[in-house]
Parts: sequence; structure tokens; C-alpha cells
Amino acid sequence: MKLLMHTCCAPCSVYCIDSLRKENIEPTLYWFNPNIHPYIEYKTRRDTLKDYAKRINVNLIINENYGLNEFCRNVVNDLENRCTKYCYPVRLEQTVKYAKENKYDTFTSTLFVSPYQKHEELKKICENLAKKYNINFLYRDFRVGFREGQSKARDLGLYMQKYCGCIFSEEERFYRHKNG
Repeated sequence: MKLLMHTCCAPCSVYCIDSLRKENIEPTLYWFNPNIHPYIEYKTRRDTLKDYAKRINVNLIINENYGLNEFCRNVVNDLENRCTKYCYPVRLEQTVKYAKENKYDTFTSTLFVSPYQKHEELKKICENLAKKYNINFLYRDFRVGFREGQSKARDLGLYMQKYCGCIFSEEERFYRHKNG
């Protein structure tokens, strides 16, 4: 199996990589996250992933696309559904396109580790992309290892973000914290 794993950040990749390696599956990480804002956050997450990938000797491909303008244009009229209507599909489809163009036969995503993501919608998007592009989708419910992965990430001193990625999720975090 030649696996390309869309990777949202280093902390979320920890358990996913460890788990796959226990199955003798060696992923190649793929960074494409034009949903992460502001730029300093984007850069910090990307650079943390670069350092972590080097530390654990895993291949990492970086698709640089900060994408703030395009992201905002595509979500501004439906902020409540931005994840499922734009954010997940654009990142995962770009991953699948890269996988097909570069002879990977399978894809997955670290998004499946987070209990905060819309898991079933993500799975459906990936299944549809697998059919559309005639590529295998490796489904794993990595959520069982979320806390373990986060703990290991902290122990490794990895940057731990406080929100999903887009400026709108940062705003939601702020209001939840303020009112919680």
C-alpha cells in the first residue's frame, strides 16, 4: 500500500502515524490547509509539522497555499456549514488529486483523530472522493487515540493549537471560553 495521509497538524498526526506504523503501514504526510488563519498560525502549524516529520523520519509533502481570500469567498455565505461544504472537501480533494497524480493507491486523513470534527460527514466525503477518483480510502476511527496522541505531543513539546484552524473557529473558541 502506498498511503498519502492528509495532515492537519503535528499533534493530530502523532497517534495516526503511531497507529499506522503498528500495522506496518508507512504513510506519507501531505500538508494542504488553506483554512488555517491567520498566517502566523498557518506558519507555526506547518513548521511544527516539518520538524516533527523530520524527528520521526516520515516523508512530508507540503502544498503551500495560505488561501485566506479564497477560503473566505467560499464560506462567507454559509458559515455554519463551512466545514462540510468547503473546508473538508477542498483539502481532501486536493489530497486525492495529488495522490492520483503521484501514484499513491490509498489516502486517509488525520482529521479522523479529532473528536471535534464532523466524523461521519468526513467519512462520507472521503468515500465519495474514493469513488470519483478510483482510489482506495483507508478508513480508521483514530479518535480512540486522541488523548494519547495529544499527551505524547505535549511530552514532545509540539505546538498545541487552541482552535481548529479558520478564523471563524477561533472566534467560536473565544466565545465558548468567555461564556463557559
